[in-house]
Order: sequence, then structure tokens, then C-alpha cells
Amino acid sequence: MNFDVTVFWDALTSWHFFRGACITLVLALLSHSVGILISIPCALALDGPPSVWRSSLRGVLSVFRGAPTLLQLLFVWNALPQFFPIFREEWFTPFIAAWIALSLNEAAYQVEINRAALKSVDKGQYAAGHALGLSRWQIFRYVTLPQAARIAVPPTANEFITLLKITSLASVISLQELMAVTSQTVSTTFQFSEYYAVALVYYLVMVYTLTWMQGGLERRLSWDSHSGTSSKSVGLVQRTLARMRRI
Repeated sequence: MNFDVTVFWDALTSWHFFRGACITLVLALLSHSVGILISIPCALALDGPPSVWRSSLRGVLSVFRGAPTLLQLLFVWNALPQFFPIFREEWFTPFIAAWIALSLNEAAYQVEINRAALKSVDKGQYAAGHALGLSRWQIFRYVTLPQAARIAVPPTANEFITLLKITSLASVISLQELMAVTSQTVSTTFQFSEYYAVALVYYLVMVYTLTWMQGGLERRLSWDSHSGTSSKSVGLVQRTLARMRRI
């Protein structure tokens, strides 16, 4: 069978496929954002003193890391309404179900990235913050978080790119994202190569655009690797004082 360029171009420029790609990208962005918001307090809690809450949290995160993502999607979409009647309402769409499942799944992985980034911050920075009279929140906001963010950016960006491709699993719960649109079109036309090529182009454009943005963000957040720890500490203290004066 020959590759039909006309079919490929019509599909590539069609609203149907573009809408599916937009749903894929928006789902990944929302899920990753919520996952990061959940993972930050979880990372701080896991590095805190031993407690029942810490052990329970570790167990819950282990479940989300151990269970297949497809199983989590199916559980949220099909089983969650059995436990909570509120999820039987019309507002509980496949997009909301995928958002919940992927957000929780992403948080379970992102928490380890955040823990590693927070632990990499030199302990002397905390002492410097206390010496300046900063509160624990101010130390976290102005000292710890900016440095940890620089370290967490590369693995976080890679995790987001992986999540972007994992969103294709949401097609099993009838979400009309890119792969669902592609599969439905292929099943009715039996023109496999043209439509799969369209999906490939969309995914490559999104992935390589995100990779380019990741590189720019890394360069923006990078510091001089040749400067010593003491000079970086002095610069950090000066920037912290400047911020405090503006508040």
C-alpha cells in the first residue's frame, strides 16, 4: 500500500487532530502542575521526624509508584464512583478522571525528585539563614527552594515529557486525546501509516519544543560551576537581603 500524502496532510492540518493534541498537552500540563504541588509538602514530610503520618504517606506513595498507570486510570474512572457517589455526577468526565489519576501518579514520582533536590542543598545555607534571622518559611522560600529548583529542573522536565506520552493511556477511558483520535480514525479508514505518521509528528513537535524550553530554563537557572561554595553563599545572602528589603 502506498503512502497517501494528501490524506496525511489533510489529517495533519485538521481540527480533529489538532484538538486531540491540545487535549494531550493540557492534560499533561495540569497533571504535572498538580503533581508538583502535591509532591513538595510530601517531600518535606518524608524528610521530617518519624511518625505514623510519615509511614502512612510512604505507603500510599509506594502504591501509586507500584501500580500500573493504566490500572490507576481504570480505577479512578470505573471504581471511584462506587465508593463516592459524588463522582457519579455529569461533571465527572473522562478528562477529570484522567487528571486525577495522572496527578496522583505523577506526584508519587515527583516527590522523590524533590527530596533529592532538597537534600542536595548545603546544610550551611540553613545556618546562614538562621544567622540572618529568617524564619523557617523564609529560609525555605528564599534560600532552599531557589537552589533546589535548579537541581530539580532537568529530571522534572524529563518526567513531564514522559507524562506527555503516558497521557495516551487515557484513550482507554474514552478521552478524546491524540491517540484516541488516531485509533478511531484508523479503525474506520484502515489507512495506518498516514494517520500514525500524523500522531508521530504531533508528538515529536511537542516533545522537541519542550526539550528546547527545558534547555533554556536550565541555562537561565544555572550558576557558575567554577565559583566556590563560599562565594555562592555570599551571593545568596546578598540576594536574600535584597529581597527582604523590598518586602
